[in-house]
Amino acid sequence: MAASTTESDALDRADMQRLQRGEDVALDDLMDRHATGVFHLLCRMVINEDDANDLAQETFVRVFRSKDSFKLDQRFTTWLFTIAANLARNHIRWRTRHPNVPLDAEPEPNQHALADTLASDQPNARDEALAAERHAAVRKAVSDLSEDMREAIVLCEWEELSVVEAATVAGTTPKALESRLYRARQILRAELKPWL
Repeated sequence: MAASTTESDALDRADMQRLQRGEDVALDDLMDRHATGVFHLLCRMVINEDDANDLAQETFVRVFRSKDSFKLDQRFTTWLFTIAANLARNHIRWRTRHPNVPLDAEPEPNQHALADTLASDQPNARDEALAAERHAAVRKAVSDLSEDMREAIVLCEWEELSVVEAATVAGTTPKALESRLYRARQILRAELKPWL
């Protein structure tokens, strides 16, 4: 895995050099490699696919606009995730000040339908229903975390960044990020105890 990371880092650096020289098509190569990862990071941070999609596009706009500030000795993905995380934090703050309820909000799941599925004789349907319920519980528990703890969990657990890289993205110290990660894990362990 280290070889592929090194290879990817080299490709990213080469594409950023091309982009800095004015070869705008290099952005397409960067987007091909990283758009999905950025989208997933943003989905987990803002808990909304439409917002995450908009923010992912804005992330690459910022990459293009800030191409000259990228230092070729730094890791591109850390720089990219920092841009995405900053956009997500700004969006979350804006959303907190300007809450809205969508007109097409989905109703709460029908508990009787879930109970019927769980009581079904079909083992696959039961397993799928339990997996869906567990997934929903994890998503809810993570979305209920404070912004800084959710960011620490997303970066370290889902994006698998090191504590040092995650701290860079979050704009904090590794020690502070470790503390947030520890508190988040404690909260999630308590919240998800029935599923563990």
